[in-house]
Amino acid sequence: MKGYFTAIGCASAVVVSSVFLLVSADSKGYGLGESMRAPPTTLALAPISLGNPAAARRGLRTETPDTPLDEKALGKLVNVAVHQTVKAKPGDTLAGLLQRAGAAGADAAAAITAVRSHFDPRRFQQGQLVKVSYRADSESLISEHLTPGTFQGFSLQPDPTTELRVARTVDGSFRAWKLERALTTRPVRAEGEITSSLYVAGKAAGLTNSALAELIRAYSWDVDFQRDIRKGDRFEVLYDQVVDDEGKITKSDTIHYATLTLSGEPARIYRFTSEDGHTNYYNEKGLSAQKALMRTPIDGARLSSGFGKRRRPVLGYTKMHKGVDFAAPRGTPIYAAGNGTITYAGRKGSYGNYIRIRHNGSYSTAYAHMKGFRRGMRTGVRVSQGDIIGYVGTTGRSTGPHLHYEILKNDRQANPMRIKMPSGNKLKGAQLTKFLAAKDRLDDQYAALPLINQNTASAE
Repeated sequence: MKGYFTAIGCASAVVVSSVFLLVSADSKGYGLGESMRAPPTTLALAPISLGNPAAARRGLRTETPDTPLDEKALGKLVNVAVHQTVKAKPGDTLAGLLQRAGAAGADAAAAITAVRSHFDPRRFQQGQLVKVSYRADSESLISEHLTPGTFQGFSLQPDPTTELRVARTVDGSFRAWKLERALTTRPVRAEGEITSSLYVAGKAAGLTNSALAELIRAYSWDVDFQRDIRKGDRFEVLYDQVVDDEGKITKSDTIHYATLTLSGEPARIYRFTSEDGHTNYYNEKGLSAQKALMRTPIDGARLSSGFGKRRRPVLGYTKMHKGVDFAAPRGTPIYAAGNGTITYAGRKGSYGNYIRIRHNGSYSTAYAHMKGFRRGMRTGVRVSQGDIIGYVGTTGRSTGPHLHYEILKNDRQANPMRIKMPSGNKLKGAQLTKFLAAKDRLDDQYAALPLINQNTASAE
């Protein structure tokens, strides 16, 4: 169970010099904070520092103060509030996590009932952090029990702006309430030179993972990130960081301006919201960066086979490969490459599970070897660009899980990596005038900002 323990308790009329200790199961370094003079009847300590053997068996390292705390004071310690932060594992429900953290089944159920008016427990997800609270005394803190006392409630953050708290009342029932968290949005400037990959260069420049993902998505219609990136290429990014009242980054995927300079040629994009409410990226002339079709309708995949003649491993001879293959784990979502109508969804010979989408009078796309289709995907259904249509598999004539992807122009397969994509929208008239003014403001804002402090950047 990953997390940390902190405890704040009261000793009856005892005045001691207190030591605060924070122990983290995830940290590589463990240490004591500075000793300080505590107010009367207050003692701050970490319960596992008292030598809880059950905690030690679970792999949590402990520390002991250089100067032992007054044993008489510890003996009088009562009503200690203990908090443990627990991370949800795959398959965890909120009730399951609370019971794993030491809550009795009835108490967990009562606490969840209290929070239902603010939060649907079915929305509880893997990776969610839950701060579980206990009430303990000195004996339970050093006992053989896995938890340091009686369950008193919990708190969690279902979204960046909200914290939910549940606490046991004096009559033993549970009460829940919601706190709104203050968030601050700040613009951030980052830039760098690519020496091995955009990801490595972006992280070195202080970009968060979500900002990098959005940067790649914004350019994905025109850039083949496996073949077009060269050593010495550069990038510039102006994006928003949203931070909470503790300075932690909660969101950072809104990019306002970016430039990728590939082989000496800069490609600039600007975020702009048109009159119809649609937000998109546009180049310097107001042409949408988002094309009618995506070159790679899948996330995080590796291009495993290109377009053209190749030796087929199953057939044992050379044959034209009329698409591209993206190797990815089984079950990886596959997206519709553009708006259109499904004209075929089913088994299709060596293609296995296969979907074909007609986008307009000239262009269609095809997706093969799928594990299965998303529910509702059938002939005649309209789909939008980015909709999940199915999942990576290895059906049909296939040697491993991958997506076989084709772009067809006038019913003839074309190389998805090289074909000139049908263009997206172009701003005109008053909309173009507004965009050009917004572009100039973003250029000025970028030039005026200092580079991000890499030491304070977060992976988010």
